[in-house]
Amino acid sequence: MARRWCLRNGRKFSTAFHTNFPAYVAVRTPAPFRSHAQALTVATLRRFHEPSSFVYVATPTLEHLLVDWGLRNRFVRLSRGVDTEAFRPDADRKADRNNPVLLYVGRVAPEKNLEAFLSLNVRGTKVVVGDGPQLSHLRHRYPDVVFRGALSGEDLFDAYREADVFVFPSKTDTFGNVLLEAMASGLSCAAYDVIGPRDIIGSNPILGAVHENLETAVMTALNAPCTRQARHDYACATYSWRQVAEKFNAHAKRVQP
Repeated sequence: MARRWCLRNGRKFSTAFHTNFPAYVAVRTPAPFRSHAQALTVATLRRFHEPSSFVYVATPTLEHLLVDWGLRNRFVRLSRGVDTEAFRPDADRKADRNNPVLLYVGRVAPEKNLEAFLSLNVRGTKVVVGDGPQLSHLRHRYPDVVFRGALSGEDLFDAYREADVFVFPSKTDTFGNVLLEAMASGLSCAAYDVIGPRDIIGSNPILGAVHENLETAVMTALNAPCTRQARHDYACATYSWRQVAEKFNAHAKRVQP
């Protein structure tokens, strides 16, 4: 509606890209129609963003994806932030290497690829925080997993602090805000080497690991050579909301007519 108003009134506007709708569509579309559905979704996104003055993107990898899709807009990098006062580590907690707590936080839905995590043959207790259409099915299929449902506030902060490794199995997210929450909570992270984790974790060993094999990433993250406080400090220095707000404000001032 805002876009339509701007176009009708000759006002410049920006857009931001957050959700990989073509990937979501592919997960939920039968195989014979998948490629057509994806192509149609990409075309719709191009049409939506085309009139904007520029598009905000969180990472270089995401920008490259949009260029591959044929978007020819001007892109502006603007990362995400995390509340480093709410998400903080438990300095007294010591990692249990023999029975670690492996945590997932997010929607329990097909596009999150959660079964890639739940089916891993790794030691430890798997904990899932979140709600979604697959919750009842996965609870029945994986009775040894602790499903805590949706949490918020101190219950959510504690869930992070009580874990040892954060596992992010999604291949469709464009960033992964939960990775920042985990990092600020002092956790090492394990994920596939895809958009989002590739930019946030990359090859930085203190943050965890990304790999084409999720089990390899988990085992590497379990042995990440770093303290919880050091990861929290990294999140404070790299992903504070103040930094994000200041960068957005500075760019907005530059582009004002």
